[in-house]
Amino acid sequence: MIPAGFLPPALGPQRTFALVAGVERYEISHRWNLRGPARDALRFARWLTGPAQVPPGNLRLLLSPLDEPDALDWSDSPAMAALRTAYRPATEENVKAALLDELPQCDGDLLWIFWAGHGYLGPRHELMLPCADARPSQIRHLNLDSALRWWRTDLVKQRSFPLQAALVDSCRVDAPRDARWNFGTNDYGGGLSVPGRRQFRLYASREGEAAQNDAERGAGRFTEALLDEIGGHSVRESVSGLPVAARSIHRAFRELRERGEGWQLPQFVVDRDWDACSFLDEDPSGGLPQGAARLDQQAWDGLGGLFAGREPPRSTHEAYAWAFKAAGCTTPVGGGLPGESLLEVVQDLDERQGGRGGMPLAVPFVRFLADRAAAAGDPAWAARLGEWVAATRERLALPVLPPPPPPPRTTVVHVRLETPPDGGPGHLARIWLRGRRTEHVWESEGAPVGLDAVREQLVRQLALAGAAPVEEDGEETGAYPAVDRVEFHVPYALLDTAFDQWPVPRGPAGRHRALGLLHQVVVRCPQERADTRAAWHGSWRWLRLQGGRHPDAVRVVEDHELHDGLGMELAGGPAPACVLDHTTAAPHAGLLEAVLEGGVPVAVWRRGGGTPERPLLDLLAPAGPDGRPDPGALDVLGLPARVRDVRRAAAGAAARAAHARQPPPGEDQLVLLWDDPDDAPGVRSLA
Repeated sequence: MIPAGFLPPALGPQRTFALVAGVERYEISHRWNLRGPARDALRFARWLTGPAQVPPGNLRLLLSPLDEPDALDWSDSPAMAALRTAYRPATEENVKAALLDELPQCDGDLLWIFWAGHGYLGPRHELMLPCADARPSQIRHLNLDSALRWWRTDLVKQRSFPLQAALVDSCRVDAPRDARWNFGTNDYGGGLSVPGRRQFRLYASREGEAAQNDAERGAGRFTEALLDEIGGHSVRESVSGLPVAARSIHRAFRELRERGEGWQLPQFVVDRDWDACSFLDEDPSGGLPQGAARLDQQAWDGLGGLFAGREPPRSTHEAYAWAFKAAGCTTPVGGGLPGESLLEVVQDLDERQGGRGGMPLAVPFVRFLADRAAAAGDPAWAARLGEWVAATRERLALPVLPPPPPPPRTTVVHVRLETPPDGGPGHLARIWLRGRRTEHVWESEGAPVGLDAVREQLVRQLALAGAAPVEEDGEETGAYPAVDRVEFHVPYALLDTAFDQWPVPRGPAGRHRALGLLHQVVVRCPQERADTRAAWHGSWRWLRLQGGRHPDAVRVVEDHELHDGLGMELAGGPAPACVLDHTTAAPHAGLLEAVLEGGVPVAVWRRGGGTPERPLLDLLAPAGPDGRPDPGALDVLGLPARVRDVRRAAAGAAARAAHARQPPPGEDQLVLLWDDPDDAPGVRSLA
């Protein structure tokens, strides 16, 4: 607690001023809107004008609520009635006018800055707080770090505001590096620094974490905890007890995390001049928190031998994400892996210092790799990894780890079609079923057959697969497998064929459904990858290591980009790993050739060519905070299921359109090229 003699003698309600802002509604998109910040701001204002007895004229209240202002709880007090008539919308112009023009001209000892709403970190880790008039072309915002630097200079009256406290109930996640996220540059400059000014900052979350908001109750968890601590105190009591309140809030959130009821962990930043020491989450009297466990040298030596010269396996990203869950920590918001080698990933995990119970994050990471290595048929490496985990746990006295989740079981039917050696009609065909093991279930035995015959055999094999109970250790489990995906490995000329429209018997009365409505249906062309094998494998490996999501993973190709050099452009690096066709030309008129030449493993286009009624990105990607589809949020590894969902939605829309005698939409005519190089049975020629 700050000693009473530390405070300015005249500090009291009359010499206390505040900027209080709550932003719920944003012009950029309705998807940005959130319920709670305006109510949090009013709760903070009620404390200031109530128990703290600050005159309402000392507050600059900025609100942009979702509901009508009359629907908010203004309470029945003269001070709140005055604020009800004086508040302004939380636009950038009003924020700058209040914080940089009006308040600096006041004569006070203490400045409160309270902000509730969205928050993003810029490239220099400055905290950017979007204003209500944020638009796609310009995300107007308050640069809090720059504003606080400005407030420490002589542009504010030199003898005024020796104490400044910023309380921010917002996320602190990285702003996507996407051209549509145009924050611009807000640097308010400043004059000469004034010695003796002290600033205290409380953030609802650490860098990279999202702050939790209870939309149903209209309350931010951080604001509630803050007001529980200071809500009944006077100005002098709240200032002197702020460090104690901050530590109490920190402990409460840490307990929530340990119980699995919360993930954010507030971070409190106090200038060293506040009470002559740094205050960055740690308790100086209690040493490092329990979660600050790290690997010892012996563990690092063991990992050096285990990981030397070994490429990260395809399960690396899953292991990285599971490590945080197993240790009770928040998974980093950005997604992807922090490095290209296993040692780089472990170094990142070790620097994050684990979670509850002292568990270093690296230990569950290695445990996950061990389980997956055993399942992937590498028992020797799996055993060595398991020995490292056991030895490290025993040596560091670590708690027991829960077992990693088993690898997802998928049942896939592979249909391989190949042009006969003599170039005659029909195709050589073979079908595999891959579940717990891969089985060769049918082939045309060297005689070319037509596509109708292939369809009949596929329908038969699907029925047989669904009728055979699952066996484990030689015994039936009582469960029946469902075929998740049907993959057509076809010549280049057949990539645009309507396999997903093949009719399959379904239900009574001879009803048929399209194959693409019942199963995920993709096409593949691995035989055309011989000249670009390195690029193909490298792009897929990069995609797996990013967990399927990355701002550079997806490229939308438009008409003006369709030229002879596109394939070489796509081959320039592992990204993009997915191409979405937004051209008017038929896919065989250049797009598919460029995709295969560039080693791109995934592509989506509209069958027969022509741009879809809705852009493919709109159909497949979730909307970003600006309300538009976000390429970086598109889960490329989840596209087979997503395309099937689009087909099903289009089928429902077509049925409703037929009932209403309207033209049906064409969104079910999507083709997904899905070339997973790690899963390609029957690579040898059928001839």
